[in-house]
Amino acid sequence: MFRLKNLNILGSKAELAALPEGKLLINTINAHSYNTACKDELFAEALTNGDVLIPDGVSIVKACRWIKAKSQPKERIAGWDLFEFEMNKLEECGMKNVECGVNGEECGMNNSSLDNSSSASADHSCSGKRLYEPSAKFKIQNSKFRERPLTVMFMGSSQKVLDLIVKRAAEVYPHLKIVTYSPPYKPEFSEEDNKAIIDAINAVNPDLLWIGMTAPKQEKWTYSHWEELDIHCHVGTIGAVFDFFAGTVERAPMWWQRHGLEWLYRLLKEPKRMWRRYIIGNTLFLWNMLKEKC
Repeated sequence: MFRLKNLNILGSKAELAALPEGKLLINTINAHSYNTACKDELFAEALTNGDVLIPDGVSIVKACRWIKAKSQPKERIAGWDLFEFEMNKLEECGMKNVECGVNGEECGMNNSSLDNSSSASADHSCSGKRLYEPSAKFKIQNSKFRERPLTVMFMGSSQKVLDLIVKRAAEVYPHLKIVTYSPPYKPEFSEEDNKAIIDAINAVNPDLLWIGMTAPKQEKWTYSHWEELDIHCHVGTIGAVFDFFAGTVERAPMWWQRHGLEWLYRLLKEPKRMWRRYIIGNTLFLWNMLKEKC
């Protein structure tokens, strides 16, 4: 049975910097995804068995305290927080890759494969610690490496949104190479669709991968095909962030975010689309928490 009190949930934004390098699946959980996972076995398995689970909702933080869950997150970590942290980390590494060096143990860099094409990418993401404590003792020996940008891949959403992401990323993260893939818009992918997506991701072999197909589809797809993804980077399932970054959906102003009312802002902005999720969903979440507490 899927239970909040048994989940391993990241405790704070500061802990993002301590996440290990390499292939890592990062999912988010909020009241809506919890309710969905209670009825969807594969989704529950994906959230439970992923490498990292972050509390993308004040309701999760408060509920963990109330039911005395195993994990006691100190604050909400929104998908946007994860996105900004990972992107800023990689951007800084792109700016300072001479200082970042080629020591595989320190930076996870591979200087043996320096293909400039979009179909190949070495694993060279900097660790969170080294981003803010660069060391000048490591020097790049191969001058070609300096010319090769770090690669971020966005898989999901429409081509229109992806084009806007590429445009904005060029301004905000100029040292990163952005690669996108828009999958077919359908409830379920065929075997051919899945193979095409997997082949595209593996061909790029990005330094950071974002999956954006809305929950629970994005989590279930990534978890189900995890072993087929021949990559060595952090992977985040953050569907709504694609629209936030592209500017096609407005995120709640900071006051609403600070007071844990971003859900209410979205409900007021899109009542026809969000009323079931937040009015019925939040009530269901409270009922589920009462059952867990008892």
